[in-house]
Amino acid sequence: MNRLAGLLIALLALAGVGYGLACFQVTEWQQAVVLQFGKPVRTISEPGLYFKTPLVQNVMFFEKRLLEYDATSKELITQDKQQLVVDNYSRWRIIDPLKFYQTVGTLSGAQSRLDDIIYSNLREAIGRSTLRDVVSGDRNALMRGVTQSSDERAAAYGVRVVDVRIKRTDLPAKNEQNVFSRMRTERERAAKKFRAEGEEQSRKIRSQAEKDREIILAEAKREAAIIRGDADGQATTIYAKAYGRDPDFYEFMRTLEAYKVTLPGRTKLLLSPKGEFLRILEKAE
Repeated sequence: MNRLAGLLIALLALAGVGYGLACFQVTEWQQAVVLQFGKPVRTISEPGLYFKTPLVQNVMFFEKRLLEYDATSKELITQDKQQLVVDNYSRWRIIDPLKFYQTVGTLSGAQSRLDDIIYSNLREAIGRSTLRDVVSGDRNALMRGVTQSSDERAAAYGVRVVDVRIKRTDLPAKNEQNVFSRMRTERERAAKKFRAEGEEQSRKIRSQAEKDREIILAEAKREAAIIRGDADGQATTIYAKAYGRDPDFYEFMRTLEAYKVTLPGRTKLLLSPKGEFLRILEKAE
């Protein structure tokens, strides 16, 4: 009886081990290829519990989810012979696990092939575009073309390329100084142009101001001459009237004014007392 129980337990244990070796599970995010002595015999893409021949068959699991590959930065040349350091990434998935296993085998092998494919297509696309197109143009259209061509070439490896994008574009370090120098030269040329235009406007404004000044001074001098002439005329008229009213007094006053102008301060003159200039003083004496 004890022998029978032990044998039953051994059979149950053997059955459990056999069941464990014969069963395998495929989850929702997996797909599998069943290999028999290293050769693929079955492909499984739906989740569930499956069986295999123990010790004869083994299972290779592959991702069904969307995968991402971040490529290293590379230098590319645009159509206008400008160098750019382009940093790109891609999203892809395995659509044919059997072809994937037969061609690349592993994720690292697939990423290596994708790196070559995407770099080649990206280099070709940027080589047909100018620097302005890549930096500020319709980059979405550019990357759609790269994605489509990469997907067509990657289909041979059981892979679908869903999206290729550029994360960042930079100028090589050796070109930055040249670009900055060119930008500085352009800004200096623009500044010189603005200064020249400013100087021209300044000269025009100064010339117009000088012209207006001369006109204003000429008008002022003309008006002053007219006013002075009128005043002289009025003074002459007044003098004439005064002279006509009392010629002796007029002569006396004019002589005194002549003394005041001729003999300022301590001026010394040698004159004859009988001269015409001292006639009034002689009369007074």
